[in-house]
Amino acid sequence: MVDHHHLVRALYEALHDELGDDTPPKTLRGAGVNYQDHITIEPGKRGGKPCIRGMRITVYDVLEYLASGMSGQEILEDFPDLTDEDIRACLAFAADRERKLVSAAEL
Repeated sequence: MVDHHHLVRALYEALHDELGDDTPPKTLRGAGVNYQDHITIEPGKRGGKPCIRGMRITVYDVLEYLASGMSGQEILEDFPDLTDEDIRACLAFAADRERKLVSAAEL
């Protein structure tokens, strides 16, 4: 089972390192990216997991690449159909999911 808190924290640190030390914390809140415009869920595709713009690349694929140490630029080079906004949407999706999990646990 994935420890979502540690994954989101690692992703935040990777994003923070990539954007620079003077990046305000609100960057993690989507950096102006509405993830609903980028993330799709289709029952017959990748087992209904959240995918990026209907492609077969899941949010979890991108998050795992980032967590393993790949930079956003390396991901974009390996997957030319992705955009920087797609990667930010994955981070925003993960952050929103984490907030919902923490809120539900507090009930």
